[in-house]
Amino acid sequence: MVLVDTPVWSLALRRKGNKRSPKEEKFSEALRDLIREGRAQMIGSVRQELLSGIREVQQFNRLRDGLRAFEEPTLQAKDYEDAAAMSNQCRAQGIAGSSIDFLICAVAHSRRWQILTTDGDFGHYAKILPVKLYPVP
Repeated sequence: MVLVDTPVWSLALRRKGNKRSPKEEKFSEALRDLIREGRAQMIGSVRQELLSGIREVQQFNRLRDGLRAFEEPTLQAKDYEDAAAMSNQCRAQGIAGSSIDFLICAVAHSRRWQILTTDGDFGHYAKILPVKLYPVP
């Protein structure tokens, strides 16, 4: 299974074909493949980020309804505690990140999932934390 970060979903959902760079297209293809294989995973905070800022009600409802096809893992207190510990571990090494980034790391790590992201910060986290990034050629 692969936990997909917000920028990848956003890229695939909001930008169409010729507006993507070749690298962005590879991430979109990777997401499409993961969806087809039933391996793409989402957590609630990613869903919230994707839906935030959509002004048009019809567009919001379409996206919300489409995203409902993706079930979310049930998060436990330990997921949040692990996320905080990971944040502290990275900060001690001079690397700061968002709460959502570290929650993604904690959820993926505890479930032995990879993370698909375009966010370069995760490369820094992966040097310190036991997380695995999904390779995109």
